[in-house]
Amino acid sequence: MDRRSSSTATQAHASLLAVFLIFLRLGLTSFGGPVAHLAYFRAEFVERRRWLDEHAYADLVALCQFLPGPASSQVGMALGLSRAGIPGALAAFLGFTLPSAILLALFALGVARFGGQVDGGWLHGLKVVAVAVVAQALWGMGRSLAADKQRATLAVATAVLVTMVPSALGQIGAIAGSGLVGWCLLRADTALPHAAVSVPLKRSTGALLLAVFFLLLFALPLLAQGTGAYALKLFDGFFRSGALVFGGGHVVLPLLQSVVVPPGWVANDAFLAGYGAAQAVPGPLFTFAAYLGAISTGSPSGWAGAAIATVAIFLPAFLLVAGAMPFWEDLRRRAGIRRALQGVNAGVVGLLLAAFYHPVWTGAIHGAADFALAAIAYLLLVFWRWPPWLVVILAALVTGVGPLGPA
Repeated sequence: MDRRSSSTATQAHASLLAVFLIFLRLGLTSFGGPVAHLAYFRAEFVERRRWLDEHAYADLVALCQFLPGPASSQVGMALGLSRAGIPGALAAFLGFTLPSAILLALFALGVARFGGQVDGGWLHGLKVVAVAVVAQALWGMGRSLAADKQRATLAVATAVLVTMVPSALGQIGAIAGSGLVGWCLLRADTALPHAAVSVPLKRSTGALLLAVFFLLLFALPLLAQGTGAYALKLFDGFFRSGALVFGGGHVVLPLLQSVVVPPGWVANDAFLAGYGAAQAVPGPLFTFAAYLGAISTGSPSGWAGAAIATVAIFLPAFLLVAGAMPFWEDLRRRAGIRRALQGVNAGVVGLLLAAFYHPVWTGAIHGAADFALAAIAYLLLVFWRWPPWLVVILAALVTGVGPLGPA
C-alpha cells in the first residue's frame, strides 16, 4: 500500500513538473501577443502532444473569450488544470508567466537595458514569425471548425464584424451572435460528438472559487480604503484591472494607466517606457503589471511590488477559469449547447482571421523581405515540422544581424 501510494505521488510530481517545463518553454518563446499564444498552444497540445482534440480546444478558447481577463493565459491554466488539477493550473501559470514577469521587473529596476532595443530588428523578426504561426493555426482550425459553407460563412461574417468594430464589445458580441446562430440554424448532424476534457474538480469547489472571486472584487476596495495600506491598494488596483477587462492584451492598458498614473504611483513617461519594453518580451502582456509594481513609488515596490501586482492581476483569471470549468464540462454535453458551440467555434476562427489581418499581418509585413521570411517560417512549421521555438529563434537571429527590419 505504501509503495503504491509512493508510486502515485511520484507520478503526480512528474506530471506536475512536465506541465511546468512545457509551459516554461512556451513562456520563453511565445512572442506575438494573445492570438499567437493560442496558436502556439494549439501546435503544442493539439497537434504534438494530443492532450485534447481540435474541438475540445476550441471549446476552451470559446469559454475563455467569454470570461474577463487574459484569454491566452486562461487557456493555459485550463490546460494545466485538466492535466494535473489545481496544482497543474498553477504550474502552467508560473511556467508561462515567470519569464516575462522577471524580465520586466529587471527592466524596472534598471538591471536590464531594453530601452534602445525595443524596436530593433530582432523584435521585428519575432513579429514576422508570428504571422506564420497564426497562419498555421488559422488553416488547421478552419479545416476542422468551419468546414462547411454555413460555418465558413459564419466565420467570415465574424471576421468582418470584428474588423469593422475593433473593440472588446465587438468581439464579445460577435462570439455571442455566433453561438445564437449555431443554436438556431445549424443542423443537429453538424454537431460533432462530445470530446471530454478532464476536469478533476467538483462543482462545489468550482462554486467556492467563483464565490472567492466575487468576495475579493467587492471586499478589496473596502479593505484598501479602510486600512490605507499601500500593499492592499496595489493588490486591489491590479485585481480589479484583471477582473473587469474583456479582450485581454492591449485592452487592459487604459485600466492600468488609470490605476497607477493619477495617484502618482508611476509617472506617465515611465508607464509608456514599460509598455514599450513589454512588447519585447515573450508571454502574456498582463505581466506588464510586474514592471508597474516594481517601479511604483510606494512601498512595497521592487521585487515585492512586482510579485504583488503580478499575482493580483492574474488571480481573477485563475479563480474564474477554475471555477467555471466543472460547470462548463457539463454544459458542453448537451445537444443544444453543442450546436451553439459549433457556431461559437466558427466565430473563434473568424476572430483569428480578423487578428491575422490586424495586428499580426499589418504590424509585421512591411515589404517583400518580410513576406519572404514569413513564407519560409510557414514552410518550416507546416511541411518540415520544425518546432515553433526553433523557428522563433532563427527568425530573431536573421533579422537581428541582417538588414531586414521595419521601414
